[in-house]
Amino acid sequence: MSNDSDLRWLTIPELVEVLGIGVSKVRRLIEDRTLLALRVDGVWKVPELFIRENEPLPELRGTLVVLADSGYNDEEAMHWLLNPEESLGISPIEALRAGRKAEVRRVAQALGF
Repeated sequence: MSNDSDLRWLTIPELVEVLGIGVSKVRRLIEDRTLLALRVDGVWKVPELFIRENEPLPELRGTLVVLADSGYNDEEAMHWLLNPEESLGISPIEALRAGRKAEVRRVAQALGF
């Protein structure tokens, strides 16, 4: 995982509060790959960076699909999204948040080759 100690992780109850939806809907967002969660110390958590204006980052889902198609499991995808990517100059999640979706997905697609 990212060694960034500033990275804030949200638990499912916190996501319920932030997103204003029920637990089952939060779980569905994770199952549908709209959000990516990992077990941290036995608790499902999502990086706060995956949320913008109390909504899942819209650019995330397609990027997660591309990563899965490239053979990445959830843990590998999380690591890739949160850590600096040389070709982007910043972490992929930061690039997504900056509106660089096409560029991030091109890099993600190249990972599969």
